[in-house]
Amino acid sequence: MLPQVEQQRALERLLNNNKQLTLMVQGTTSDAGKSTLCCALGRVFKRQGLSVAPFKSQNMALNSAVTEDGGEIGRAQALQAQACGLKSHTDFNPVLLKPTSDIGCQVIINGKPIVNEKGEADGGKMKARQYHDYKPTAMKAVLASHQRLRQQYNWVVAEGAGSPAEINLRDRDIANMGFAEAVDCPVIIIADIDRGGVFAHIVGTLDCLSPSERNRVVGFVINRFRGDVSLLQPGLDWLEEKTGKPVLAVLPYLMGLHLDSEDSVSLSESVSEGPEALSQKKLKVVVPIYPRVSNHTDLDPIAAHPQVDLELIGPSISGSRVTEAAHIPKADLIILPGSKNTRADLAWLKEQGWLPYLQQHLRYGGKILGICGGLQMLGNSIKDPLGLEGLPGNSKGFGWLNIDTELQPEKTLKNVTGKLNLPNQASCDIQGYEIHAGLTLASANGSDEGSNKSPNKESDTSNTTINTTINTTGNKSKSIITTEDQHICALLSDDEQILASYWHGLMDTPEALQAILRWAGAETQLVDYQVLRENSLDALADSAFESFDWHKLETSLATFTQSRSIED
Repeated sequence: MLPQVEQQRALERLLNNNKQLTLMVQGTTSDAGKSTLCCALGRVFKRQGLSVAPFKSQNMALNSAVTEDGGEIGRAQALQAQACGLKSHTDFNPVLLKPTSDIGCQVIINGKPIVNEKGEADGGKMKARQYHDYKPTAMKAVLASHQRLRQQYNWVVAEGAGSPAEINLRDRDIANMGFAEAVDCPVIIIADIDRGGVFAHIVGTLDCLSPSERNRVVGFVINRFRGDVSLLQPGLDWLEEKTGKPVLAVLPYLMGLHLDSEDSVSLSESVSEGPEALSQKKLKVVVPIYPRVSNHTDLDPIAAHPQVDLELIGPSISGSRVTEAAHIPKADLIILPGSKNTRADLAWLKEQGWLPYLQQHLRYGGKILGICGGLQMLGNSIKDPLGLEGLPGNSKGFGWLNIDTELQPEKTLKNVTGKLNLPNQASCDIQGYEIHAGLTLASANGSDEGSNKSPNKESDTSNTTINTTINTTGNKSKSIITTEDQHICALLSDDEQILASYWHGLMDTPEALQAILRWAGAETQLVDYQVLRENSLDALADSAFESFDWHKLETSLATFTQSRSIED
């Protein structure tokens, strides 16, 4: 590792010699560290005064964010925008795929679901084969967004998807080398040594590429290394000799980062950070992770709180049904997060034995927080007459809020601000965003779908209207989030056990998080998750700045540029 002064000089030369550039990061596998490396590079270049933007041509993720221009992009690209000091924009992620099943997804182009053959906004639901045929059309949007970014920014740091070694996805590829070839940009390959077999991953990936694709690889990054790097040196030397390409960086394994996940949820990860944090925990929070859970980044602020013990519960280890409530840990607070297929995930919850568990939880005075799809599940019924998320049909909800939901062709996408007004607490400012297709209204006379009443839930707990304008009259529940125009954006049941809202990011502000934890039964300290996220981005950037051989990258980019000139 070079001294900091020499690192700085090498980085300055790199940027001075490459005034305009699209640099792409691709991985040997999914979850190799592409997103975090793009965050790190974006923050490093921003610190140097460079105008830099993130980009991911195609993202498949159920975690998304609402952009400043009123569209929807992957959550990872919103985080990368923050690393670059930018507000999120749909050009950062022109194609977003949101799976609704194993072979189907909602296709979002430039922030909006595509329309069907009749010109109707049906949610853009496509089967995998249909989307494969659609890729040339999607590529036009990808190239147009990239061109706009090239005109506005000095550098574009582009992230690939999955791995370029996925041979079955090479045809009409718009996410990896297909994009890199189309815009003629250099590529860094990153591999995760913590998975094992890192040299095989890198060499094997190269072997899967065409000659022109291999030629645009300017170097490798090895991610998440623990130990003495000198012991790795023989392997690095062999790799460089074998491939003729430089190892640009060996990034250390960083612990305790607070960064938005692109999509996957790890059920095995512990949210505690050592014995000291564990000793402070006061509130037990349990979250079911259903098959199509979306925007689970809503959980990040509460997971990071040192006085919270958060446990994520997926299917039983055997894959069989959980038939008894005793199989699920007891909790103070249960959070029902968002879903991209609410009716299917509701059915999964019932199959996994969550209904008796939730009934018992409420009988003993426990609290439930429902966010977006979780809100819909708490009502009497969920109707999807057009089959926007799955097969057309109606589903019975849990029946603890006297509301009914019907999915609409037009999706609600907006950033929101307001006031959180929980009982016996001071009002506080709050912000978030809405991403949903649900129109939720007060049930006229209860629900003809029926409901599942627990012993303590014999009467209606809510009579209100919840929609994108959030108006209400004569509600028995308490309105706990209001906007400047006095629209009600969240509800608290009259017994104060159930809180429900369409707002994502409900706990992102420290005062709101503290208020919700107090409502759930814990006196907690104020923790600012935004500060934790910024500190994590800075830690990533510090690590990348120190670990990269900027001179090697400069030399490799110069060789790549020269080769393009010769070909021209």
